[in-house]
Amino acid sequence: MRSTIFALASAPGRAGVSVIRISGPAALEGAARLAGPLPDDRHHGVRTLRFPETGELIDEALVLTFADQKSFTGENTVEFQIHGSPAVVKTVLLELGKMDDLRLAEPGEFSRRALENGRMDLSQIEGLGDLVNAETEVQRKQALNVMRGQISDQVASWRHDLTTAMALLAVSIDFADEDVPDNLRLEVVRLVRKVAAEFRSEIEGQTISERIRDGFEVAIVGRPNVGKSTLLNAIAGRDAAITSDIAGTTRDVIEVRMDIAGLPVTLLDTAGLRRSDDHLEMIGVDRAIDRAGRADLRVFLLDSDDENFDVPRDDEDIVVWSKADINPRHGGVSGLTGVGLDELIENIGRVLQDRSAQAGTITHVRHRVCLQNCLRHMGSLEDGRSLATDSELIAEDLRRAIQELDTMIGKVGVEDILDVVFSSFCLGK
Repeated sequence: MRSTIFALASAPGRAGVSVIRISGPAALEGAARLAGPLPDDRHHGVRTLRFPETGELIDEALVLTFADQKSFTGENTVEFQIHGSPAVVKTVLLELGKMDDLRLAEPGEFSRRALENGRMDLSQIEGLGDLVNAETEVQRKQALNVMRGQISDQVASWRHDLTTAMALLAVSIDFADEDVPDNLRLEVVRLVRKVAAEFRSEIEGQTISERIRDGFEVAIVGRPNVGKSTLLNAIAGRDAAITSDIAGTTRDVIEVRMDIAGLPVTLLDTAGLRRSDDHLEMIGVDRAIDRAGRADLRVFLLDSDDENFDVPRDDEDIVVWSKADINPRHGGVSGLTGVGLDELIENIGRVLQDRSAQAGTITHVRHRVCLQNCLRHMGSLEDGRSLATDSELIAEDLRRAIQELDTMIGKVGVEDILDVVFSSFCLGK
């Protein structure tokens, strides 16, 4: 029999309310040893939790029960909403741990059981993990869409088209000695080309989806003493970087994580770009050039008309003039007085929002690899020239492509990646 697991499902530490979750075949019996008669399925009630041996009071709790196939895990589940005292939480967990048929859950084990019991597929589980870690509004929306089955629905559509193509191929194989209508083969090619085009579009958009999930990088680039660190501190609203009128003060890349236009953004304060005899400063300059070149967006902070850097500039990169408090000019910004600061933040948000609009449905590198493998299997069929002679081989390629799609949502061949996926989950999830 599968074991019954329990864990703290809310954040550890002192809180107004803490939630302890119990799931498995002995969940109802185990919970009843502490709480007495439980509420009916999908109902709640206030119960007094007591030590089973002495009947001494532990706490008062709001108790919720869920029968199997009606719970998150697909198993009998009980939740205790108790007072969020560390002492109360510790006592309840210790008492549950004393029960022979209960054990403490491993990280991600509740979600893993939801997958194994068919309550969610693997892509939805990944969306749930992203939702738990979401810091911004756009991250929340993207993760919620995935958790609610956006990828699953898209995979079902692709699978239907490829399965239809396989069925049509089967007709041509079974009736190879007879005249097979040309439009049948044309329909096979049309379906494959349609799905392949959608795969390529999703692969292109996955990079942006990943940026929304993990965060964009915006590098502030400029000469020494141009005001980069002051500007970073002003945008961040705190003294994240040391400011000084001594050239070469910033020698390493300083990072500040923040929310801009609902998107996760890491601002990078890079070393001032100049040539120097100071070996350590030149290491910082080289790092700044490399990191700025890899950033999603660069803010070039200038103090003259002829600034030239070794950092490539894209059309969407933002150019602003520094120290507008001393030298007022159009497009100027001052980290000291805040002049032009709101406009700069709006421009950063606008550029990143425009890029975010190109995001695809898939969100993880694993998804992209699956689609790339699908395209590799389907490559021989897109031109349609080998249909007449290699139908059986092509049917096998389509079968493998469909299997890759099944891998994406966790139907087959995922045992080797499950531990990686669930290792990032917290104990009570």
